Amino acid sequence: MDDFWANAIWSLAPTVLIGLLFWFIMRAIMRADRTERDVYAKIEAEERAKLGRERPVG
Repeated sequence: MDDFWANAIWSLAPTVLIGLLFWFIMRAIMRADRTERDVYAKIEAEERAKLGRERPVG
């Protein structure tokens, strides 16, 4: 019976590890995208303030 549980754990380990790796990479991409959008919005707001506009044109 001990071999059964050991085999079950070793069978699931690669799937779980790949899933965790995928989750970590996707989380990093989403955080980077959110940060980039925040920085871009800040820069855009500063540029609009320089031009004296409240909203983007277009």
